[in-house]
Amino acid sequence: MITATNTRLLILLLFGTGLWFFPGPEALTTQAWQMMTIFVVTVLSLILAPLPLGAMALLGLTAATLLDVLPIRTALTGFAHPTIWMIAAAFFISRGFISTGFGRRVGYWFISKLGHSSLGLAYGLVLTDLLFAPATPSTTARCGGIISPLFRSVANAYDSDPEKGTENKIGAFLVQCIFQCNAITCAMFLTSMAGNPLAANFASEQGVEITWAGWAIAAIVPGLICLFLIPLAMYIFFPPELKKTPEMRAIAKQKLVDMGKMSRDEMMVCVTFIGMISLWVLGPTLGIHSTVTALLGLVFLLFTRTITWDAVLSEKEAWHTITWFAVLVMMASQLNKLGFISWFGDFIGQSLSGYGWVTTLVILLLVYYYSHYLMASAMAHISAMYSAFLAIAIAAGAPPMLAAIVLGIFSNLYMSTTHYSSGPAPILFGAGFHPLQQWWKIGFVFSLIVLPVFFFIGGAWWKLLGMW
Repeated sequence: MITATNTRLLILLLFGTGLWFFPGPEALTTQAWQMMTIFVVTVLSLILAPLPLGAMALLGLTAATLLDVLPIRTALTGFAHPTIWMIAAAFFISRGFISTGFGRRVGYWFISKLGHSSLGLAYGLVLTDLLFAPATPSTTARCGGIISPLFRSVANAYDSDPEKGTENKIGAFLVQCIFQCNAITCAMFLTSMAGNPLAANFASEQGVEITWAGWAIAAIVPGLICLFLIPLAMYIFFPPELKKTPEMRAIAKQKLVDMGKMSRDEMMVCVTFIGMISLWVLGPTLGIHSTVTALLGLVFLLFTRTITWDAVLSEKEAWHTITWFAVLVMMASQLNKLGFISWFGDFIGQSLSGYGWVTTLVILLLVYYYSHYLMASAMAHISAMYSAFLAIAIAAGAPPMLAAIVLGIFSNLYMSTTHYSSGPAPILFGAGFHPLQQWWKIGFVFSLIVLPVFFFIGGAWWKLLGMW
């Protein structure tokens, strides 16, 4: 029987003894194989999760220093990486969307305009998610703190309750629209999911620099098409019993009246949000680093007392992300410096050379997507496979920027598969509107819609952009 204690002992044993079982080829040093072993065991521990991700990452860092694979100064370099502090600052800022009520206000505004039907309600919730995605890297906070409460209020208004057997009135329809579209909104911006900057950093280790605007432009067309198609397809193939919902517009308008005029803190959050998006887009032209933009937003909210320093200190998810993110960034950097990533990409790429880069990239993307059925963490999945798959694609002749961004986009798309595929998954599945078999069925069916959109329409868009 596998218990948490047994898993911990196994991982510790692997750290202690596994370093010496990989006789590397002459092209790689012993240190490269040792570093790779520590990285693999760290990722394995993230998947098995006998301890929280941050704790397991620190275990890997400690093992690398105790076993003389890396000096302590090198092992700690990840904590100085700018991308880590950009994503942390965005975490802190996103808390203001929830605590000030600004997110709820925007959601009710969309519902007041589009809530005349169940399909309109779905688009209203999806647009709310899309609006906040660029500055909310915690998809769990965005979905759990803003979108889910709005969805619950709609379901309750129409007495759509699994306990009463009325889940199909509207709740089952809306919850899957939210879940499927959340994966798309996460894929559309560099800062809309915590794993995206990690993927971008892995790409930079292989010489590919992804900008915020570059990612957004590449994802915008296939992303918007998917956001339009998903609620429509859900409405056709898994329709709600309730089609017309004219009361919701009046209810949403009343909610806005009850909230009163926009508060000072909401206005500060709104100004910060607009300012950050503008600087992320214009930053490369103005010479302002994306991390500086995020820190400017955080300092502005602190200076105006919109959020407090105590609130920053209490944001556990952000500090947790800093810890595991820094360790994985450091390990990926060392693997690249030691030559392991380029060697592995060349080795696998040679075996796929007869297929051409287009076929190779498609195969890699399909494997990358459907292998997430075996994963319970998008970050662990990115850590385990992104760098290797990117190296293989580049070695096969794929344009580096195209391969890096598309793999980054697919690092989000697979979050719409299972009830454990992402942070929002257990929150939405736990609402009880779908049985497990139905949840998985819908996830697979929509993969047959989303993947062709990104392959064909996305491919044409990327060709137009000159990415290949």
